[in-house]
Amino acid sequence: MTKQIMLLVNEIEYQVMIDVNDLLIDVIRDKLGLLGTKKGCGSGDCGACTVLVDGKPVTSCLILAISAIGKRIETIEGMGTEKELHPIQQSFIDKGAIQCGYCTPGLLLTAKALLDKNSHPSENEIREAISGNLCRCTGYVKIVDAIVSAGEINAGDET
Repeated sequence: MTKQIMLLVNEIEYQVMIDVNDLLIDVIRDKLGLLGTKKGCGSGDCGACTVLVDGKPVTSCLILAISAIGKRIETIEGMGTEKELHPIQQSFIDKGAIQCGYCTPGLLLTAKALLDKNSHPSENEIREAISGNLCRCTGYVKIVDAIVSAGEINAGDET
């Protein structure tokens, strides 16, 4: 069964025709054309498809698009622009935390959710927050360093 719904993605309202069984990842990528959200395992284990729903990280391969009606969805495309990167994005670049880049959008959004809640997380809190995001290219040291650094930048903005 198809249905027209409105989704609020990156502060833009989209009217989109979906099948009631469409997953949020498929609607984001295939119907809205936002390709930064990556399809990984399809079972919620790798975190490549992480988006923020009402500020909380969710694996978009596990939720139906219809369940996101009335919620604020943020994808990597809503995080910064080519001309002005979000401080977390810049920190990942500065600290060398990006390798192949496949996991990066999910990690960035997970880090954003954490830092929005706690601008000075401990290393353990960071590692716990990103535990649902698998990166096959790194040992996570640079990723954790980048998140710590971004938190310090955000803390500087609070003064």
